[in-house]
Amino acid sequence: MHLLIPFSSSSAPGCEQALRSLHLPFLEKLLARLTPVDTDTSSPSSLTPPHERALARLLGLAAPDGCIAWAAHEVAQSGRDPGDDAWAWIAPVHWDVGADHINMADPRALGLQEAESRRLLEAMQAFFEEDGIGLEYVTAQRWLARGAIFGNLPSASLDRVVGREISAWMPSVAGLRRLQNEMQMLLYTHPVNDARNERAQPTVNSFWVSGTGRLAKAAVNQRPEGLLIVDALRDAALRDDWAAWAQCWSAVDQRECRSLLESLASGEDAQLTLCGERAALRFETAPGGLLQRLRSRFRHTTLHELQSQL
Repeated sequence: MHLLIPFSSSSAPGCEQALRSLHLPFLEKLLARLTPVDTDTSSPSSLTPPHERALARLLGLAAPDGCIAWAAHEVAQSGRDPGDDAWAWIAPVHWDVGADHINMADPRALGLQEAESRRLLEAMQAFFEEDGIGLEYVTAQRWLARGAIFGNLPSASLDRVVGREISAWMPSVAGLRRLQNEMQMLLYTHPVNDARNERAQPTVNSFWVSGTGRLAKAAVNQRPEGLLIVDALRDAALRDDWAAWAQCWSAVDQRECRSLLESLASGEDAQLTLCGERAALRFETAPGGLLQRLRSRFRHTTLHELQSQL
């Protein structure tokens, strides 16, 4: 069993405060018994967050920052051949535009319905096609795009930009920035947004590009058996709601961490990957003699102590 936990920690002051009183007994027992084997560190301003880098390595998709071909991989996992085409994810999003900032709301929080999403895609499709980009519907929150423009285009993950000022992560290609501006004008008076305004719902006023690239033929891998990705901490972390985040961590500790500890106690191999804003720390079962096992019983590491590394 391999437990991968995104948003395990943050450099936010609220997270620091929450960690001081957060008691995670099963995680602490795991940290005592498992051995650190790998640290993947990057900048908190990188395009790809640590948890995506960790998953990409497990899937054989490791690539330079912002160039993990998630969209092409999704095409392959659906049973289709992505070919040599370059693919991307397009997310319909809401930008909160201020005098000197643009913040992006979480697309999951928009409550966008399938019929609304399909109508927006239909309105935007011709503009994308003029730039050589094909669009197709996947879910209300995410569409697939195919076009040469995505071939060597680094793009920022939504998990990097949600709730933050987005200027540092905007697409580097002028054509995409122009297209974003055009879609802002198109969507401003779209009937879907008129209806959402009447219901006091946030409008869809732009789109975000991520998951860009071409898929290497050898990189069509299934998720490793036994891998469990825990998403329970994401929403609270992106909202900067550290009280809710701490509650979610306590629940993860009681469920997933306890289950991994039980697997370890029964003699099974176990891996744990904790991912923060900067780094992913991987721990795993290591062979050792009786003395080493006894020493591990007295080793005590808390998540608070690991915060500076994550």
